[in-house]
Amino acid sequence: MDSGNEDALDIIITNVVATFRTRCHLNLRLIALEGVNVIYKPEVGKVLMKLRKPKITASIWSSGKIICTGATSEDECKVGARRLARTLQKLGFRVRFSDYKVVNVLAVCSMPFSIRLIDFTKKNRPIASYEPELHPAATYRIKQIKATVQVFSTGSITVTGPNVQTVATAVEQIYPLLFECQKPLRK
Repeated sequence: MDSGNEDALDIIITNVVATFRTRCHLNLRLIALEGVNVIYKPEVGKVLMKLRKPKITASIWSSGKIICTGATSEDECKVGARRLARTLQKLGFRVRFSDYKVVNVLAVCSMPFSIRLIDFTKKNRPIASYEPELHPAATYRIKQIKATVQVFSTGSITVTGPNVQTVATAVEQIYPLLFECQKPLRK
């Protein structure tokens, strides 16, 4: 990752999404009436519950499936999911915390240089696409590790992957390709 540059890149995780099951049926109306920081959405058949620490929003379905979003690390997400399960236990449900899985991690990273997106897309044609009329970023998909990288001309990149290790690997893989297509500095 050091193509003439010894500075380490800061990868900032902005969102971690995880799912888990409670292994019991949940009465959404009861959660909406007795829970704290709850939004009941009967037309969709779910309840949104927000935790303040860690800052997480959870979508709760009556089947017992729960999706947690908004955490900034995998550990924080797991702590939030366990706190959510404990909150549901306190409301009287026989909740068991099971099948916990991190399903998506979103991270941002800034390159120390700007990027020529058209050159980047031409050099990496089969896996990179750039449609400036639709989106200002080039999309680069890495199928082996199931990661997607959005590359902006400013040098800012957004990486989506199944876990934190995959996101870091994606940044390591794409850095040399971006380094080749950097814009020359203006004087």
